[in-house]
Amino acid sequence: MPRAGSSLRHVERAVIVTVLLVSAAGTLTLGNAIEGRPAPISMAPEAMLPITGLLTASNHKLMRQEAAASPASVYVQYVPPPPPTPAPTPAPARAKAAPMPWSQPAGWVTIPVPIYRQAMVLDCETSALRMGLATFGHFYSDSGLFGYENPDTRAPVMGPNHTVVQWGDPYANFVGNVNGSDWTPTGYGIYYPPIVNIARSHGLPNTTGGEGYAPSTVYAALKAHHPVEAWVETNWMRPWVGVWTAWDGRRVRYSYVEHAVVLSGVSDTMVRVNDPLHGTQYWISKSTFETVWRDFNDMAVIFQ
Repeated sequence: MPRAGSSLRHVERAVIVTVLLVSAAGTLTLGNAIEGRPAPISMAPEAMLPITGLLTASNHKLMRQEAAASPASVYVQYVPPPPPTPAPTPAPARAKAAPMPWSQPAGWVTIPVPIYRQAMVLDCETSALRMGLATFGHFYSDSGLFGYENPDTRAPVMGPNHTVVQWGDPYANFVGNVNGSDWTPTGYGIYYPPIVNIARSHGLPNTTGGEGYAPSTVYAALKAHHPVEAWVETNWMRPWVGVWTAWDGRRVRYSYVEHAVVLSGVSDTMVRVNDPLHGTQYWISKSTFETVWRDFNDMAVIFQ
């Protein structure tokens, strides 16, 4: 039977060993905390009972195994990010509609009259004649046709307020300098009789001309594809209109912006104009045309 003193010494040794083990475990935990590592967690078996009695070699070994047990690992389930949203499927390209061909409105008639710009300062009537002849395949230059107009280059007799008292006869030939000024005036123009005569002798024997035409007569000619030369005023203005006496005694109605154009189309409300002043083509209302045309007594030449 062991002695009491010997048993006491065994108990003291067990206590000392236990204290040392606890201190070592605390030091290990503190060191792990300082280094940023998780402290090991001892997982005791569910059925494990506390150690009682004296510390034996087997008990000491078990305690060392528990102290050295690996720390428990905590696993976090990986959740993958959601897949990227698929790009929207582009809508199929819309087929482009084929351009609609331009169609002439009902009631419109146009004549393929070439567009010429007058070659000289004041030869608008001659250039309009040239367009009328070319419509039917008779091609001439402005200068070639002007040679038949026998210009009267005498200066006018001026009256008060910048009026013309006496000058040449535009019903017989060109009045003034064709490259002169119609405001000074040093040049003027020519009226329908010589234009009709030149047209008849240059391929259009049925050409007619005169004053006092009704608008309906002009529009009917256009619908029948006969271009019409008409005497109006430049840019469709309405300036002062006067009268001079020709050398032969004829009374001549005049304007300082006298002009001639070719009508090349007609609709219910408009007429198409070939304007030799700038070599342009455009539409104007019938009311504008008729108002300005009236200043020259509705003078016209119908090419046919």
